[in-house]
Amino acid sequence: MTSQFKQFSFKKIGLSTITAGMLDQLTQQNLREFIKVIFLRKGSRIQIDFKQYELAQDAIFFITEGQYYQLGETGTDGLLLYYNRDFYCVALHDKEVSCDGILFHNVYDIPVVYLDEERSAQIQSYLKEIASEFNAEDTTAEEMLRILLKQIIIRSTRIWKEANQAPAPESGDSKQEMEFARKFSQLVEWNYTTKHGVAEYAELLNLTPKALHKRIARYSTQTPNDIIKNRILLEAKRLLVHTSLTVKEIGYKLGYDDPAYFVRFFTNQASVSPQHFRKDYQLTGEVS
Repeated sequence: MTSQFKQFSFKKIGLSTITAGMLDQLTQQNLREFIKVIFLRKGSRIQIDFKQYELAQDAIFFITEGQYYQLGETGTDGLLLYYNRDFYCVALHDKEVSCDGILFHNVYDIPVVYLDEERSAQIQSYLKEIASEFNAEDTTAEEMLRILLKQIIIRSTRIWKEANQAPAPESGDSKQEMEFARKFSQLVEWNYTTKHGVAEYAELLNLTPKALHKRIARYSTQTPNDIIKNRILLEAKRLLVHTSLTVKEIGYKLGYDDPAYFVRFFTNQASVSPQHFRKDYQLTGEVS
């Protein structure tokens, strides 16, 4: 199996083996419209946005449409599963394992789940079943693919919560707090270009800024203000590196009408000006 793809009306899903010869086809540019689930074996390398991962054990990554990633050119081995929101995006039920769930948008900003041997074998067995379903001509193939994808997401969500000391699901209060953190993350994702202050998000959640800070602090080392500012900064860095927009245009795109204010914000957060960040990245391919 090198690359497989199925389309059911508007619903699309694909699976590719990650090899040196396939890297040009598995770029962010070619798969921009898809959500990605990337299983990588020990020794593989990947960069997601501006963070490098060199794996000492097997791992699985969950990448949204807007995230940038680059697979290591040598020694990287695994599978890349991709699908669009029409294929799988639980909106009304099972929010925790939806395409906007814990693995894709969370206050911890962790897109990776590390796997021990037993759990890695389990995830690989699901991926193997998915590969087999691509060859099935049965009318139930679409639903079976969706079920297997959901199993991967559910299993990975459980591992992620365990590893990141998330609240136990048995506790009603804890489960409610986890859903609250997810909802806050989602609100930031939807509104960071227009709402930059904690008070604006607190109002959306019918809380005071102090109460919002207290609830987020229970399960995150970041404050609500950190989370909002970091999301704006991440998008600014993406636009500086991956587009030819001017600094002024990027500021406008992110909701800053005053270009000078945006430059001050970026410089304070990144300890380097937007112009120097872009120049340094173009020269080295690394974040200064």
